[in-house]
Amino acid sequence: MDQQSAHGPDHEPGHRNTHGHGHDHGAAALRAGARHIRPLFISLLLIVAFLVVQVVVGLITGSLALLSDAGHMATDALGLGMALAAIQAASTARVHPQRTFGLYRLEILAALVNAVLLFGVAGYVLYEAISRLGDAPDVASLPVLVVGVIGLLVNVVAFLLLRAGSKESLNLHGAYLEVMSDMLGSVGVIVAAIVWGVTGWAWVDPVIGAAIGVFILPRAWRLGREALRVLVQAAPARIDLDVVRTQLADIAGVVDVHDLHVWTLTSDMEVASAHLMVAAGTDSHAVLDQARTLLATNHGLTHATLQVEPDDHTGCDEVSW
Repeated sequence: MDQQSAHGPDHEPGHRNTHGHGHDHGAAALRAGARHIRPLFISLLLIVAFLVVQVVVGLITGSLALLSDAGHMATDALGLGMALAAIQAASTARVHPQRTFGLYRLEILAALVNAVLLFGVAGYVLYEAISRLGDAPDVASLPVLVVGVIGLLVNVVAFLLLRAGSKESLNLHGAYLEVMSDMLGSVGVIVAAIVWGVTGWAWVDPVIGAAIGVFILPRAWRLGREALRVLVQAAPARIDLDVVRTQLADIAGVVDVHDLHVWTLTSDMEVASAHLMVAAGTDSHAVLDQARTLLATNHGLTHATLQVEPDDHTGCDEVSW
């Protein structure tokens, strides 16, 4: 029986690794995040420091807009912290022989926790806003305005620090989007402070607070949905499995494609596996090379485990799951 496999970073016992390129894929993904640990850490420090100021002023002034933005910023700080922890964990994950995929999934779990927290913050803010609309308290607009302006400046700095890394790592891109939304929240706080400072309309504060809460909800939903999609190992939405199967089957010598699976390990790391049955006498090395190139070029799947087997081989169809 002539069976060959091409793997990414992790190899199964008894299979032949015909291409060493896969070893670099995991390392490259790690380096993309690790290169930007410093700006991520600085952004986290800035946001946590300002969060303390925001909460104190929000409690003193009673501004719901400020407190809702602080709640959003708190979840962002947690998200940045979990992103840092995920990068650090991934950098040491290969030490343990039982964790063949390392700890890359920690990033996805962190994203799911972040989504749950965002839902909680949004729900609390909306509840408070509704309860305050009928009897909105007076709010000292000047302190809120000052804090809003400072918050905008902090978010702009963090935004610029994370921009470069967001182009290389989806992990950092998530943090980048969090900071960008915080910028919008700070703008909302500034608008609310100016309007109620000029007009005296106390209802503006809970309305702006509710608007920030509503803004959070769809983002939390998308984040949670994507995290769950990865955790249940669904194929990435951008991948059409029927097209992948058809293209693999069109390779010269391939007579059948089965056990095709594509899933996301973590951000920026998509994985594929398949069995390629070939006609007797087919050059399996050529099939393997063409399949690897096809998956990488047409679908961006650079980490693939491919088993090439002759058409007189039996047993694979006995797998029921």
